[in-house]
Amino acid sequence: MAALEETVAGLVRRVGVLEAEAEIRRVQARYMFLCDTPCPEFGLTGDDERIDLIMELYTEDAVWEGVGEYYDGQFGRAEGAAAIRAHFQRFWGEKKDPELLLNAHYLTSEQIRVDGDEATGQWIHMQPWLFSDGKALLRSSRLNNAFRRVGDTWRITRTRTENVFIAPLPEGWASDYPSASVLMKP
Repeated sequence: MAALEETVAGLVRRVGVLEAEAEIRRVQARYMFLCDTPCPEFGLTGDDERIDLIMELYTEDAVWEGVGEYYDGQFGRAEGAAAIRAHFQRFWGEKKDPELLLNAHYLTSEQIRVDGDEATGQWIHMQPWLFSDGKALLRSSRLNNAFRRVGDTWRITRTRTENVFIAPLPEGWASDYPSASVLMKP
């Protein structure tokens, strides 16, 4: 009977880790989805709502930072939910010329490690950017993020990103793209 109880306990732990990995994967994918331009979340009327949804993914004590020789100066470090919100408000709230028309986030090379109610995840990220002046670039970065279970929900406690490369793309690289996403429309 002890062997059976030990086997069941081991299976329960393993299933718990698998469920945690799946939830962390969903949280990270949701974050990237909400950062896409145009934002594919149906019904959003502005960037303030987008930022609210992003902030639901973070803990109050979270840290968002760009590190390394390129991102350190570009993004810096934001500590705590209020500072992270301000970081996103600067990104979306300050309309720039040229305007960002499209970016999409692609994640690969995933590694998630769960340790009880804490976890880390690493990804490589690719992201094309298209601007209103016809310029385009392809950006790649590494992500080293941390997560914590808060009640029954996994939340981001750290977003850390480091540049891998930025490559200019030729003008007209992407010719057909939406001005608004309707993918998630019911």
